[in-house]
Amino acid sequence: QLVEAKASLSVVKTRHALQLQQANAQMNNMVPKKQFEQLQTCLREEQCKAQQLQENLQACRQLVRTQEEHKRLLQAAVEQAEGLEHNLRSAKAVLAERAAQLKDTQAQLSRSKLLIEDLCEENRGFAMALQAAELKQKSTEEKNHLLDEQASALKQLIGKITPASLS
Repeated sequence: QLVEAKASLSVVKTRHALQLQQANAQMNNMVPKKQFEQLQTCLREEQCKAQQLQENLQACRQLVRTQEEHKRLLQAAVEQAEGLEHNLRSAKAVLAERAAQLKDTQAQLSRSKLLIEDLCEENRGFAMALQAAELKQKSTEEKNHLLDEQASALKQLIGKITPASLS
């Protein structure tokens, strides 16, 4: 039993020595606590930086999407502006044509107005001439009436003189 106990003790000592060596090796591989804390602080800082960089990357991606959307909107606005410009040129051409037509119409109206004024003046002259002719006709009718009366009176007088002279 003693031999067995010694053998067991020897095995346990060997295992313990091996475990001690492994623990020493691990301890040698371990970093001192202060250095470990510094490394942890550095790790946290780097993680924060990585997080910030990730957020910045997301923001940049969003900016790129926004920029692409703005480019698309700008292109649409440019195309719309070109369409409006074309419409404006067309409208200006139509307006110029209408203005020319209105100018022609205005010139015709001016000529017509002058002709109407000339005709009105001529009508006034005709009206005055007609009035003078009517007055002359009235005067002539009155003279004719007077002459008719005189002729009738002369006939009566001749009618009275003639029988007296025949007798």
